[in-house]
Amino acid sequence: MQLLLIEDHKDIAANIAEYFAARGDTVEHAADGLAGLDLARTRPYDAIVLDLMLPGMDGISVCRNLRQAGHTRVPILMLTAKDLLTDKVEGFEAGADDYLVKPFSLIELDARLKALVRRASPPDAPRVLVVGDLKFDLNTLEAERAGEKIKLNPTTRRILAVLMQNAGRVVTRAELEHELWGDRAPEGDFLRAHMHALRAAIDKNFPVKLLHTIHGTGYRLSPDPIRP
Repeated sequence: MQLLLIEDHKDIAANIAEYFAARGDTVEHAADGLAGLDLARTRPYDAIVLDLMLPGMDGISVCRNLRQAGHTRVPILMLTAKDLLTDKVEGFEAGADDYLVKPFSLIELDARLKALVRRASPPDAPRVLVVGDLKFDLNTLEAERAGEKIKLNPTTRRILAVLMQNAGRVVTRAELEHELWGDRAPEGDFLRAHMHALRAAIDKNFPVKLLHTIHGTGYRLSPDPIRP
């Protein structure tokens, strides 16, 4: 793996770099948020390990900047000493793919990164998803319907990608929650709020509704209406 490590703690950074280098991976290191952001924008990586508390620019800002600007689709795993639910939710909302609280096991970090990289690059996966008149380009992260551009945030983009990759099939709430938060889904019905935002973005201004709620189960993306 080609890894970018954005971490200001010298000992933690050295331990991570040594561990992955011993396994044949390449690790580039930035000790502050601005330097890390510059590297992430200009060089290709398989994954980014991003500390939350950084000098120059904090990890939330780095993550949000990358996702909103569309500079990268590379998986981002956020490291932090904070274990508060609000901090985790803020990280996921900024576009982080996973979250690991310090102190952590390097073995677990390795396993999580490999899982993220596998999910991000499925073999022979199409890069432009199409369902009806809805298109989503996984390279540019741009979505449009009937030629009209659709504005999405990082979370609704991830949900849309999953639903389009499974078009016509009911995707359960559990599947979507795991995609967004792994095994650490926040308490409360955060998913419903995200689905409401996605539905407003892709369906509100169009006569044919694509996003269907399967009550008690999950969601289905299809131009075909649900038959009783």
